[in-house]
Amino acid sequence: MTSRPEDIGARFAAAWNDHDMRAFAELFHPDASFVNRFATHWRGREEIIKGHRAIHEGVYSDSVMTVDPPEVSQLSDGLAVLHLWSRVRTGPAHPRGAHAIDSLMLVVAECRAGDWRIRAAENVTLTDPRTGTEVLRGS
Repeated sequence: MTSRPEDIGARFAAAWNDHDMRAFAELFHPDASFVNRFATHWRGREEIIKGHRAIHEGVYSDSVMTVDPPEVSQLSDGLAVLHLWSRVRTGPAHPRGAHAIDSLMLVVAECRAGDWRIRAAENVTLTDPRTGTEVLRGS
């Protein structure tokens, strides 16, 4: 259970790093939606988990994620928007080998029955707008 919206980022990273799809599923409401960094739109927790399970069994099986403390904008008592910066470090399982990817995730978090979970999320990769090349923050 997540009692504060700002806890979502740390729980997201923990589930990612453990490659634990059960813990990952608990981050989302059943009717959630997720747009990944390649513009794939998953609708519903089952689709979100199916998509993430595939990458965690493959290219991200040895990846590690860090998440900065989120910026939280409380919209109402039970609704918040979060901006989460993350860095994923891949390993040899990725076709490009070991490298880092910085992403910014926009999360709409909703509190139901005292539990904050993701209702909608969109993840974008930091890129140079002139070339489309992935870049890391601060470089």
